[in-house]
Amino acid sequence: MESLTFKLEEFEGPLDLLLYLVGKNKMDLHEIAILDLIDQYTAVINTLADHRLDVASEFIEMAARLVQMKSYLLLPRSEEAERLKQELTGQLIEYSACKEIAARMGTMAAATFTAVRKPMEVELDNTYQLRHDASLLQQAWFGLMGRSRRKAAPSAERFEPLVTAPFVSVASRVVHVLRGLVTGKVRQLRSLFSPAGSRSETVATFLAVLELVRAGRITIADDETLAVRRGKTTHREE
Repeated sequence: MESLTFKLEEFEGPLDLLLYLVGKNKMDLHEIAILDLIDQYTAVINTLADHRLDVASEFIEMAARLVQMKSYLLLPRSEEAERLKQELTGQLIEYSACKEIAARMGTMAAATFTAVRKPMEVELDNTYQLRHDASLLQQAWFGLMGRSRRKAAPSAERFEPLVTAPFVSVASRVVHVLRGLVTGKVRQLRSLFSPAGSRSETVATFLAVLELVRAGRITIADDETLAVRRGKTTHREE
């Protein structure tokens, strides 16, 4: 392979480099010698150890993709290799078309005469022109000065549901869970929790299940099925 002397900064990305190699080898975009192209590209990337990582990273990523493609191409009758080859060919064709259109547009823009003028000087007027209701202005002023009306203190009735809520112990829920499993009333983990239950009951039930699993008394399958572990169990310390 002919040695190439260029910097990655000269290319806009890995597709730009691949398109350069296609043109250099006078390949037809629709009939690319994909193995030769991969070998040349990876040979170029192997010489980039001294380049900045932020510049070379996307080129190295494409190299890894091409190496994977080559491994499929070496296999007889690989559908994945054909898919990857068609995908890369399509990307190169689209990129080539976009690059050609961009070049044409650049030529057209260069031939277009553009006249600009300096921005006009505008006299600034800091007078506030809007009109507002007096009460809104008063509220804004009080808010700005920290004199806005304070919210009313919460009443005792609002704290009553929190204070009077029944306390559910973890120990009682441990007994509840084991009794439900032994009697067959409980089979699934979700059946232990009821939407109508209190927050204290839900939390206590959850902690009870964790404690039983940690102690090796029950098991939970992937489908949330609960089962009691029979026989003597060994308590596992965390």
